[in-house]
This record gives sequence, structure tokens and C-alpha cells, in this order.
Amino acid sequence: MIRLAEPKDLDAVNSLLRQVLHVHHEGRPDLFRAEGKKYTDDELLAIFRNPDTPVFVYEENGLVLGYAFCALEHQCSGSLKPLTTLYVDDLCVDAAARGRHIGKSLFRHVKSYAIGHGCHNITLHVWECNPGAAAFYAAMGMTPQYTSMELLLD
Repeated sequence: MIRLAEPKDLDAVNSLLRQVLHVHHEGRPDLFRAEGKKYTDDELLAIFRNPDTPVFVYEENGLVLGYAFCALEHQCSGSLKPLTTLYVDDLCVDAAARGRHIGKSLFRHVKSYAIGHGCHNITLHVWECNPGAAAFYAAMGMTPQYTSMELLLD
């Protein structure tokens, strides 16, 4: 079952956020700490309550096995046409549950939500150090919108 996150999901979501941090730290230890939290519990609860930042959880037998953090973004300035984008800030499936198409189910749910809310597109950022995620998003039909590049300085 996929549903909006609730306060009771706080511990499970925090556990999944730690898994994401681990992947990012392994790939970019120059940017990501080995330990820490992306959000405080109060920040997470505020995100859960905000209708512009839906967090969907995949629940099976009472266990949260994945999530998708999203944000509705409204653009209407400058040379850009007014439109609404659904930005996927984070999508994670518990390491022990991967390979069961939970990520696909979450992504399809996000896509249906975006269509239902009149969104023009779905966007996200994927770290180059995470080729598995990039391959997953490509398999979901996503294509690069733009490339962000860097030059590391010592």
C-alpha cells in the first residue's frame, strides 16, 4: 500500500534516510558526513503536514519499506512559462526489500499524483556517484533535463 506519511512513520523514515546518507557518504565523502540527519524530527513532521511537500510511503504488513519525498514547485517568473513541477527530493527503498519493484510502484504513484495535480513534469537530481539510481530513473522513462558540473578545488 502506498499512502501519505504520518507521524507514526517517523522512525521508519529516519531509518531509510540513514540508508540514503550512507550511499551518498560512500560515493562523496567530501560532501556527505558518515553520520547525521537530513531533517530533525520536527522538520520531518512539518514536511508530512505540508500539502506542498507530500511524502509517500510504501507499507507492507505494517512495515514502511520505502518512501518518496516530493515537492510541488510553481514557476511563473522571468522568461519561463508558468507551470507546476513535481520535484522528487528523495526516493528510497529499504536495502533488504530491493528488487521487489517497490521503487517502481512508488515512482508510478508519484507520476499519477503529478498528473492528478496538473503538473507539467517531474524533476529530480541524481548523484553521479549513484549509477544504480540513475539507471533506475532512466528505466522509469526519465531523461536528463540539464547537467550540473563541478571542478573540485584542493
